Amino acid sequence: MLWPAKSQPTRIRQGLSQPGWGKDVNREQTLQTVEEKVQAGERLSFEEGVYLDENVDVLTLGRLANVVRERKNGDFAYYNTNVHLNPTNVCVYRCTFCAFRADLKAEKAYEFTDEMIRERVLEAKQAGATEIHVVGGLHHLKPFDWYLNVVRVIHETYPELHIKAWTPVEIHWFSHMTKKPVRWVLEQLIDAGLGSLPGGGAEIFHPEVRDQICEHKADAQQWFDIHREAHALGLRSNATMLYGHIEKAKHRIDHLCRLRELQDETGGFQTFISLAFHPENTKLSHITKASGLVDLKVIAMARLMLDNFDHIKAYWIMLSEKIAQVALGFGADDIDGTVVHELIYHDAGAKTPEGLTVEQMHRLIREAGRIPVERDTLYRRVIREGANWSIGEPLLAEMAS
Repeated sequence: MLWPAKSQPTRIRQGLSQPGWGKDVNREQTLQTVEEKVQAGERLSFEEGVYLDENVDVLTLGRLANVVRERKNGDFAYYNTNVHLNPTNVCVYRCTFCAFRADLKAEKAYEFTDEMIRERVLEAKQAGATEIHVVGGLHHLKPFDWYLNVVRVIHETYPELHIKAWTPVEIHWFSHMTKKPVRWVLEQLIDAGLGSLPGGGAEIFHPEVRDQICEHKADAQQWFDIHREAHALGLRSNATMLYGHIEKAKHRIDHLCRLRELQDETGGFQTFISLAFHPENTKLSHITKASGLVDLKVIAMARLMLDNFDHIKAYWIMLSEKIAQVALGFGADDIDGTVVHELIYHDAGAKTPEGLTVEQMHRLIREAGRIPVERDTLYRRVIREGANWSIGEPLLAEMAS
């Protein structure tokens, strides 16, 4: 069954008994019920989510999602000044959706040296970046100390730079190869300078899909256990979902409900990012890339279902700048950052630039009718003078006051 863990969802009004819905459903009445719950700030059930995803047009979904978005974040739209570092593309796994990975002896295989890492970090410092986002392949010949050293070198080179590094898939691999508990791995990384975890590796949680697209890497339970452990240690983290491949609406809603449940337990997630599958150069290249309307629908559904997440991100480098702009009216309140040196999506055929300037970010946000606010990784206001910056108050606390 696809119900969220611990309990089956309650039946929504009008006697609807299963996802998929019968022909006798009064759709107008059902939508009215859902609209009333959204306006009242009440939680939507798994079945209501599937109903919305399968039956309601994207403009209506956007209108409802915008109610939640403005209730939580007003007209603010957040961005940060960040750079990416993908230290190696050599990977032990062969996920069918990945165009980034390489075999050890492949022509495109690479790995960063300490000097290359320092160069990237100093570039980030010169640009006034507040965050570096670190993910990459799982190089089977590199010990855990190599990955730990990546964090250490970054922190020693630029201590003020927030290090958001290593997804649960990577943390699980580190635990596997060291034969040490996840908590020990995380503690070593924190001591080296780790600031938070990115949300990658989630893909789709349900085994009907996960077993087909990434059967060997960390499963859904391990992904959740690692985030739970990170939250217990005081780390904040993000969450993602990969859509637009072989999954269906029920798998997407199941995914969101599982995230919502852990957030109820720990409160450790900061933002959710929906990631559109880019089929080019993957083993699923026969699949047509999701349309802009699908992108907007997924973002709107995330905003409606994840009532306990403060932020929904429209990742412009994957969506395109134009879709990210529109998404600011469909539930998203964040468009990520300047994102210099991103490789993973560009290897899969993304046509977006490899970075945007702060001025370009401001223009995108203002054209969408929102107010641009620079944030740090932990959603505190960044007070900036050129490349120099300092951190202000948490933004939601600032809004509440």
